[in-house]
Amino acid sequence: MGIFNVELKKVVDDSYKIEIGFHLEDTLINDLKNGLVGNISKFALITDSIVENLYAKDILERLKKEGYTADLFVFEAGEKQKTRQTKEMIEDAMLERGYRRDCCIIAIGGGVVTDLAGFLAGTFGRGVPFINYATTLLAAADASVGGKTAVDTPLATNLIGLFNQPKKVYLDIATWQTLPARQIYSGLAETIKHACISSKELFEFLENNMDAILSIDKNACEHIANENCKIKYQVVMKDELESGLREILNLGHTVGRAIETVSDYQLLHGEALSIGLVAEVRLATDLGYMTKEEADKVVVLLSKANLPITIPEYIDKEQLVKKLYTDKKVKNGRLRFVVQKGIGDVVEFEEGVFATPIDEDVARQIIMSI
Repeated sequence: MGIFNVELKKVVDDSYKIEIGFHLEDTLINDLKNGLVGNISKFALITDSIVENLYAKDILERLKKEGYTADLFVFEAGEKQKTRQTKEMIEDAMLERGYRRDCCIIAIGGGVVTDLAGFLAGTFGRGVPFINYATTLLAAADASVGGKTAVDTPLATNLIGLFNQPKKVYLDIATWQTLPARQIYSGLAETIKHACISSKELFEFLENNMDAILSIDKNACEHIANENCKIKYQVVMKDELESGLREILNLGHTVGRAIETVSDYQLLHGEALSIGLVAEVRLATDLGYMTKEEADKVVVLLSKANLPITIPEYIDKEQLVKKLYTDKKVKNGRLRFVVQKGIGDVVEFEEGVFATPIDEDVARQIIMSI
C-alpha cells in the first residue's frame, strides 16, 4: 500500500471589468478585436425569446461582419426555463454545430440568461470563457455581477450551479428603454435591497428620485447602476464563495424565493423579493434591530417603486412556510434569516456570521400577517 500526493496548488486571478454605459454593442466588438478573450474566433450567443430580436440578432450580425463565427442559441423567456433541461438543450445544440473548447459564450439578456449561460460556460468543454451583456435593471443590480451561476429545480432554487466569473460584464442602460414597466419595478427591488444592506445614502436617493428612475432618466439610472455594482463588488471582493459576508446579499430572499416558486413564477423575482423584504423588516423590528419608523420607510419605498407588499391571495401560506426549507441558508434543518440593522446595515450575529436561526412558528406568524 502506498500514498501518492498530487499537489495542484495554483493562484487564479478572476478579476474582470464591468462597463456601464449606453449602446455598448460596438464596445463589445472592439474589446473582442483587441483580445478580450485571446484569439478565440467562435462565439455562442445565448439569449431568450424576448431579447433575441431586440439585441441578440444585432450583436450576432456585428460579429459575423467582423469575420467571427457566431451562432444564436435561444430559449423561451422566463424563470421557468432556468432549468437543467434548458441547459442540456443548448449544450446539445452547440455540440451539433461543432462547438468545442475553442469557443466563448456571450450571454445577452437578463438574470435568467446570465445565470444559465454562466453555468453552461463553466461545464461545457470543462469550462470555456463567457461574457455577460446585461439588458435588464435586475441583471445590472444582481445577476450579472459576482459569478454565481445556477439553474432551478422543482425542489430548490439556485442550488445546482457553480461560481464562475465572466471575462467582462457590459451593463447597457440604453436597453432599459425597451423593458416593460413591470420589469423596471422588479429590478428596483434588488436596488432597494442593496440600499438596505449597505447604503443609507442610496436609500435616500431612491426616495428622492424614484420618478426620474421610473422614467429612465439617464443620470439617475447611471447613478443606481454604479451604486449597485459598487455595493455588490465590496461584498463579493471580501467573500467570493459565500462563506460568510456574502450571505447579506440574500436579504429578503428566504421568503422572496419561496414566494416566487410557490406563485409558479406568476410573480417576477423582484416582486417576490419585495414581499420578502417586507417580511424581513417585520422580523428585524420584532427582534429589535429596526424601529417601526425605519421598517415603514422600507415598505413605503417599495410601494413607491410599484412593487407588491402583501402576499397574493392565490398563494397557500402554509405551503409557503414549507417552501422556506428549500432556501440555501438552511442548516441542520433550521431556517436562517439575514436581518437588517436600521437602514444601510445588517446584523453580524457573531464574527463572520450574518444569518441567524429563526423558529418556524416565528416565520409563520410573520407570513400570516402580510
